[in-house]
Amino acid sequence: MIFFLLLPAIIMFIISFIKSSKVHNLLYFTSFAILIPTIELFILKKPYYILGDYLVADKLNTYVLLVSSIVGIGVTLSLMTLRKQVNISPKSYRKFYRFFATFWIGLIFSILANNMGIYWIGLEFATLSTVYMIKTNFTKNASREAWNYMIVGAIAISLVLFGIILIYASAKPILGEKAMNFNLLLLHAKEIKSSFLFEIGFAITSIGMFIKMGFFPMNLWLANIERASYYPVAALFSGILESAVIIGFFRFSEIAKVVNYNYLFTFTFIYTLFTIFIVSFLIFRAKDFIRLFSLSGIEHMALISLFWVSGGVFPALLHFGAHAFLKPALFLSTGVLESRGKYKIAGALRGYKGKRGKFFVFLVSIFLLAIISMPPSPMFFSELYGFSGMLEIAKINKHILAMIMAILFLLILLSIIFYKFISIYQSMKYSGEDSEKNVYATEVFSLMLFAISLIILILPITINYLKGIV
Repeated sequence: MIFFLLLPAIIMFIISFIKSSKVHNLLYFTSFAILIPTIELFILKKPYYILGDYLVADKLNTYVLLVSSIVGIGVTLSLMTLRKQVNISPKSYRKFYRFFATFWIGLIFSILANNMGIYWIGLEFATLSTVYMIKTNFTKNASREAWNYMIVGAIAISLVLFGIILIYASAKPILGEKAMNFNLLLLHAKEIKSSFLFEIGFAITSIGMFIKMGFFPMNLWLANIERASYYPVAALFSGILESAVIIGFFRFSEIAKVVNYNYLFTFTFIYTLFTIFIVSFLIFRAKDFIRLFSLSGIEHMALISLFWVSGGVFPALLHFGAHAFLKPALFLSTGVLESRGKYKIAGALRGYKGKRGKFFVFLVSIFLLAIISMPPSPMFFSELYGFSGMLEIAKINKHILAMIMAILFLLILLSIIFYKFISIYQSMKYSGEDSEKNVYATEVFSLMLFAISLIILILPITINYLKGIV
């Protein structure tokens, strides 16, 4: 199975060195082929041991991998017309696919890892490849931000590694060399005597993962690199790379729940709430699409983390899926929205002619309203269930009044974001010049894929599946 999972990416990497105009068709095909082994893995009986105890497929990570592969298909569709929207050389185009293949290999290992060491290696592999994807945009700004990302990424991944070492040290007296195994750690979490050492390790690891997702105190680096790079890179960051990071947080926090749940909840709650507080005002000051969508992604990843530690597995995974489909769709739409000049929000949804143009406007409008949790967006239901789960936790711990106040404060912050998005949507639709703009078929197909995926996400069969993931 591991051979078939890696084969499309390996083929993509090899053919990206071929200097031919026809090689692009092969690159498209291998990108689409990523989905086939992922679907096969998804339908197999769980747990499925891919590579001993090192790579193990369960309901959680196969769901994350399937979502990521669908996002990869959407990005591939948009890449078909990338050269029509931006000035990119054939060499840079092939190089982008080369590092996309490397990125996908690292992603597979990090998502399917049942070993802390393999998870870290896969995450580092994916991180380094994205540095070079940023540099495919040959501008001074892109090169500078690639170096900034290298520095921030090195800090974050070093924190994750140091935290893993401490977690390993806390569990080694009872598990020996097998203390790197996620499943064994979860199974024997109650036996860990050095709980303080584990808690420190968990906090350091979480901070490293939070920094990689743009949480406090490094909120702006993610928006800066996504602004400097080509828009498909931003879609990969928001829809795929953050998936590999958040599943690591899921794994570590499940163990932390058993070791000391109160510590886990308090630490995550304070950290995510403060992050949303900072980000809400940064969103209010956003002046262009990429920064707006990037900062909004940080807010949603913070909510996913908060719902998860509140015992809301279902709302966290529903919100994760909705974010993974909505945010890349919005990032990819910026290739069209900004095609007549960057940083122009006013009138961005005006001037589209024909059925294709009108359908594009409809889809983007739906996505903009869905990202701020307007019903029947999956995010509306995930936030409803997520806040309910937080209140249930408060009842158990007898802190109901404090939780109500915290949720009200959180809703105030979310209302600031809501107001900003509505204001921008009105400016896009009713202000600015009515100049003619082009939309290509593959771009519409890409947005249609994400729209269909969102509809599937709220079907009863999907909801029942997500509720069955523990």
